[in-house]
Amino acid sequence: MNQLQNILLPEPTLRRLPWYLAYVEILRGKRVKYVSSTRISRALSVDASQIAKDLSFLGVKGRTRIGYEVEDLARALGDFLGFTRTHRAYVIGAGSLGKALIRDSGLSNYGLEIVAGFDVSPAAIGRTDLGVPIRHIDEIYDAMARTPAEIAILTVPAEAAQESADIAIGAGIRAIWNFTPYRVKVAEGVVMANTSIYAHLALIYTRLASMGQQ
Repeated sequence: MNQLQNILLPEPTLRRLPWYLAYVEILRGKRVKYVSSTRISRALSVDASQIAKDLSFLGVKGRTRIGYEVEDLARALGDFLGFTRTHRAYVIGAGSLGKALIRDSGLSNYGLEIVAGFDVSPAAIGRTDLGVPIRHIDEIYDAMARTPAEIAILTVPAEAAQESADIAIGAGIRAIWNFTPYRVKVAEGVVMANTSIYAHLALIYTRLASMGQQ
């Protein structure tokens, strides 16, 4: 890990960087050689000065009247975000969402390798059609000894979220990616990220309702 990757970025900046990478990757696929912050701004509706400020955290500098070299910018963004390194993960909860994440081969393009799934349902345990083994949650300690992971992805029912997180952390997991609607608590030193599908769905519903009332 280089010195740049030790920088604690403002969260809004960190959320925007993958947008830039996705757009730059599109340009790279089209064999575009250079891109300006103004062009990125038009495509993503982010102020050009903000883009330049965000990219300054990477130590990447554009050339006057030319912009950033697409190849270099894509490489710098991928390295900085950790997408070019492999991070092993477990999925805890092999229901419909958990199975979808296990089957999502695109996650590997962003450095995430799901190596095992865990559940308590006899119908899920032992399945081989998902590409990774599905085991009972009690076997997570053995799995950590044999095929250790850094990240646990929670896709369990809300009532099982905290217990599942506690088990994963007790087994040595260092980061929790929580897809449940429950606000899980973790000890200091454990990385926590919440992806609330339900909160965003509620936002869509309420905004649709407000538009209908206008």
